[in-house]
Amino acid sequence: MLKKLIGTLAVAALIAVPARDVSAQMAKGYTDIGGVVGLGGIGSAGLSFGGRFERVFKELPDLGNGLLGIGVSADYYSYGNNFGAFRSSLTFIPIGVTGNYHFKIENQKFDAFVGAGLGYFISSCDYPGSTSVFDPCGGLSTIYFIGRVGGRYFYKPNMAIYADAGAGAATLNIGLTFKLK
Repeated sequence: MLKKLIGTLAVAALIAVPARDVSAQMAKGYTDIGGVVGLGGIGSAGLSFGGRFERVFKELPDLGNGLLGIGVSADYYSYGNNFGAFRSSLTFIPIGVTGNYHFKIENQKFDAFVGAGLGYFISSCDYPGSTSVFDPCGGLSTIYFIGRVGGRYFYKPNMAIYADAGAGAATLNIGLTFKLK
Protein backbone atom coordinates (compact mmCIF):
# COMPACT_ATOMS: atom_id res chain seq x y z
CA MET A 1 0.00 0.00 0.00
CA LEU A 2 2.88 2.36 0.84
CA LYS A 3 4.53 1.69 -2.53
CA LYS A 4 1.27 2.50 -4.33
CA LEU A 5 0.85 5.77 -2.42
CA ILE A 6 4.45 6.86 -3.01
CA GLY A 7 4.05 5.94 -6.68
CA THR A 8 0.90 8.04 -6.94
CA LEU A 9 2.65 11.04 -5.39
CA ALA A 10 5.62 10.59 -7.75
CA VAL A 11 3.36 10.44 -10.82
CA ALA A 12 1.49 13.55 -9.66
CA ALA A 13 4.80 15.39 -9.29
CA LEU A 14 5.97 14.31 -12.76
CA ILE A 15 2.69 15.31 -14.42
CA ALA A 16 2.90 18.79 -12.95
CA VAL A 17 5.55 20.35 -15.20
CA PRO A 18 7.69 22.76 -13.20
CA ALA A 19 7.02 26.40 -13.97
CA ARG A 20 10.00 28.54 -15.09
CA ASP A 21 9.32 31.46 -12.77
CA VAL A 22 8.50 29.76 -9.50
CA SER A 23 8.47 31.89 -6.39
CA ALA A 24 7.78 30.65 -2.90
CA GLN A 25 5.77 33.82 -2.38
CA MET A 26 6.06 33.21 1.33
CA ALA A 27 4.82 36.49 2.75
CA LYS A 28 2.32 37.81 5.26
CA GLY A 29 -1.10 36.48 4.25
CA TYR A 30 0.25 33.30 2.62
CA THR A 31 -2.23 30.44 3.16
CA ASP A 32 -2.04 26.82 2.03
CA ILE A 33 -3.69 23.45 2.54
CA GLY A 34 -2.53 19.94 1.70
CA GLY A 35 -2.45 16.25 2.36
CA VAL A 36 0.35 14.20 3.89
CA VAL A 37 1.38 10.61 4.44
CA GLY A 38 3.07 9.98 7.78
CA LEU A 39 5.84 7.43 8.21
CA GLY A 40 6.69 6.08 11.65
CA GLY A 41 4.04 6.65 14.19
CA ILE A 42 1.95 5.42 17.04
CA GLY A 43 2.09 1.86 18.35
CA SER A 44 2.06 -0.65 15.50
CA ALA A 45 0.72 1.93 13.03
CA GLY A 46 3.64 2.67 10.74
CA LEU A 47 1.60 4.75 8.30
CA SER A 48 -0.86 7.62 8.69
CA PHE A 49 -2.89 9.88 6.44
CA GLY A 50 -3.54 13.50 7.25
CA GLY A 51 -3.83 17.11 6.31
CA ARG A 52 -2.10 20.42 6.93
CA PHE A 53 -3.34 24.01 6.88
CA GLU A 54 -1.21 27.09 7.51
CA ARG A 55 -1.65 30.85 7.48
CA VAL A 56 1.29 33.26 7.75
CA PHE A 57 0.12 36.28 9.73
CA LYS A 58 3.11 38.28 10.98
CA GLU A 59 6.40 39.61 9.67
CA LEU A 60 9.27 39.41 12.16
CA PRO A 61 11.86 42.03 11.10
CA ASP A 62 13.66 41.83 14.46
CA LEU A 63 14.06 38.03 14.16
CA GLY A 64 16.04 37.64 10.95
CA ASN A 65 13.22 38.97 8.75
CA GLY A 66 11.37 35.69 9.25
CA LEU A 67 7.64 35.13 9.21
CA LEU A 68 5.27 33.72 11.81
CA GLY A 69 2.50 31.37 10.82
CA ILE A 70 -0.03 29.21 12.58
CA GLY A 71 -0.47 25.65 11.40
CA VAL A 72 -3.21 23.12 12.04
CA SER A 73 -2.67 19.41 11.49
CA ALA A 74 -4.87 16.34 11.67
CA ASP A 75 -3.87 12.73 11.02
CA TYR A 76 -5.43 9.27 11.11
CA TYR A 77 -3.78 6.06 12.42
CA SER A 78 -5.34 2.66 12.89
CA TYR A 79 -3.94 -0.73 13.87
CA GLY A 80 -4.90 -3.94 15.58
CA ASN A 81 -3.29 -6.07 18.30
CA ASN A 82 -3.66 -9.77 19.01
CA PHE A 83 -2.94 -11.00 22.51
CA GLY A 84 -3.75 -14.69 22.29
CA ALA A 85 -7.55 -14.86 22.47
CA PHE A 86 -7.79 -11.10 23.02
CA ARG A 87 -8.01 -8.86 19.97
CA SER A 88 -8.22 -5.10 19.87
CA SER A 89 -8.43 -2.42 17.20
CA LEU A 90 -7.11 1.04 18.00
CA THR A 91 -7.68 4.30 16.14
CA PHE A 92 -5.89 7.58 16.82
CA ILE A 93 -6.71 10.99 15.38
CA PRO A 94 -4.09 13.49 16.54
CA ILE A 95 -5.10 17.13 16.02
CA GLY A 96 -2.49 19.81 16.62
CA VAL A 97 -1.82 23.54 16.42
CA THR A 98 1.68 24.93 15.99
CA GLY A 99 3.34 28.30 15.76
CA ASN A 100 5.80 28.15 12.85
CA TYR A 101 8.80 30.40 12.25
CA HIS A 102 9.66 30.62 8.54
CA PHE A 103 13.28 31.51 7.78
CA LYS A 104 14.20 34.13 5.19
CA ILE A 105 15.86 32.21 2.35
CA GLU A 106 17.32 33.72 -0.82
CA ASN A 107 16.22 30.82 -3.04
CA GLN A 108 12.51 31.55 -3.46
CA LYS A 109 11.69 27.95 -4.41
CA PHE A 110 12.32 26.84 -0.82
CA ASP A 111 10.59 27.55 2.47
CA ALA A 112 12.12 26.23 5.70
CA PHE A 113 10.44 26.42 9.10
CA VAL A 114 10.55 25.27 12.72
CA GLY A 115 7.41 24.89 14.77
CA ALA A 116 6.21 24.13 18.28
CA GLY A 117 2.75 23.62 19.70
CA LEU A 118 0.25 21.32 21.38
CA GLY A 119 -2.05 18.62 20.17
CA TYR A 120 -4.69 16.23 21.39
CA PHE A 121 -4.95 12.53 20.56
CA ILE A 122 -8.56 11.49 19.99
CA SER A 123 -8.49 7.75 20.43
CA SER A 124 -10.93 4.91 20.27
CA CYS A 125 -10.61 1.23 20.87
CA ASP A 126 -12.69 -1.75 19.87
CA TYR A 127 -12.05 -4.38 22.50
CA PRO A 128 -14.55 -7.18 23.15
CA GLY A 129 -14.39 -7.33 26.91
CA SER A 130 -12.14 -6.08 29.63
CA THR A 131 -10.46 -7.53 32.67
CA SER A 132 -9.01 -5.86 35.70
CA VAL A 133 -5.58 -7.13 34.61
CA PHE A 134 -5.61 -6.17 30.94
CA ASP A 135 -7.47 -3.30 29.30
CA PRO A 136 -5.78 -1.85 26.17
CA CYS A 137 -8.46 0.84 25.82
CA GLY A 138 -7.94 2.76 29.03
CA GLY A 139 -6.41 6.23 29.07
CA LEU A 140 -5.37 6.58 25.44
CA SER A 141 -6.62 10.12 24.69
CA THR A 142 -4.11 12.72 25.84
CA ILE A 143 -2.54 16.14 25.23
CA TYR A 144 0.91 16.02 23.59
CA PHE A 145 3.77 18.38 22.67
CA ILE A 146 4.63 19.04 19.01
CA GLY A 147 8.08 20.04 17.88
CA ARG A 148 8.94 19.91 14.19
CA VAL A 149 11.16 21.16 11.41
CA GLY A 150 9.96 21.25 7.86
CA GLY A 151 9.93 22.80 4.49
CA ARG A 152 8.31 23.26 1.12
CA TYR A 153 9.78 23.08 -2.35
CA PHE A 154 7.66 25.12 -4.76
CA TYR A 155 7.70 23.68 -8.25
CA LYS A 156 4.66 25.64 -9.36
CA PRO A 157 3.55 29.03 -8.01
CA ASN A 158 0.55 27.46 -6.27
CA MET A 159 1.88 23.96 -5.46
CA ALA A 160 4.70 22.65 -3.27
CA ILE A 161 6.15 19.39 -2.05
CA TYR A 162 5.83 19.49 1.74
CA ALA A 163 7.75 17.62 4.44
CA ASP A 164 8.02 17.86 8.21
CA ALA A 165 9.78 15.78 10.82
CA GLY A 166 9.82 15.79 14.60
CA ALA A 167 7.97 14.91 17.77
CA GLY A 168 4.21 14.47 18.02
CA ALA A 169 2.22 12.07 15.82
CA ALA A 170 4.27 10.75 12.86
CA THR A 171 8.06 11.01 12.73
CA LEU A 172 8.11 12.10 9.06
CA ASN A 173 5.27 13.53 6.97
CA ILE A 174 5.48 14.00 3.20
CA GLY A 175 2.84 15.43 0.88
CA LEU A 176 1.65 18.23 -1.38
CA THR A 177 0.35 21.64 -0.39
CA PHE A 178 -1.71 24.02 -2.50
CA LYS A 179 -1.57 27.78 -2.10
CA LEU A 180 -4.95 29.33 -1.36
CA LYS A 181 -3.77 32.94 -0.98
